[in-house]
Amino acid sequence: MKKNSLLLSEINESIKLKKRILKLDIKIYEAIHKIYQTLNNGGKVFICGNGGSAADAQHLSAEFLIRLNPKINRKPFPIISLAMDTSTLTACGNDYGFKFIFSRNLEAMAGKNDLLITISTSGKSKNILEVLKQSKKMKIFSISFLGGSGGDAKKLTNLNLLVPHRNVARVQECHIFLGHFILNEVEKKLLKKIKKK
Repeated sequence: MKKNSLLLSEINESIKLKKRILKLDIKIYEAIHKIYQTLNNGGKVFICGNGGSAADAQHLSAEFLIRLNPKINRKPFPIISLAMDTSTLTACGNDYGFKFIFSRNLEAMAGKNDLLITISTSGKSKNILEVLKQSKKMKIFSISFLGGSGGDAKKLTNLNLLVPHRNVARVQECHIFLGHFILNEVEKKLLKKIKKK
């Protein structure tokens, strides 16, 4: 296969998968509403993932804590990464086990008016399952960005946005697209509300 043919094939696969997530439209708008409702009512959003999904979680967190759109200056909104810092991660991993790195932080900082977002390409990571169980105990609404068949996370989350593909890179591309789209719409709604006051 020629280099250009391979590149075109990868691009087409990415486009095809993004078109498939159009079927999630009702769930996507439900996620927008839930996140907006949480932040508008003074709640916080906690977000987490592993590896590339951890980077996506921090990326999305930064865009609400700092700025999403370069032309819009507004107050910061609390979307907080549960990955915290190396001291917290390594202390929990060493003292209690890696599977509790997110759930312990959620337990410490979240309340019933808050919301949890998890990002997982497999839906099988033990620390993701543990934080979803913790959110259920605390009656915290959860949204999960998932890939493949969704794993056990699909059963534990209140609202799942499943990208039905096994290629991790393609799934992550869809997750960051969905994250940007959802947060952009949430920001619009929050700014509209602020202007009305």
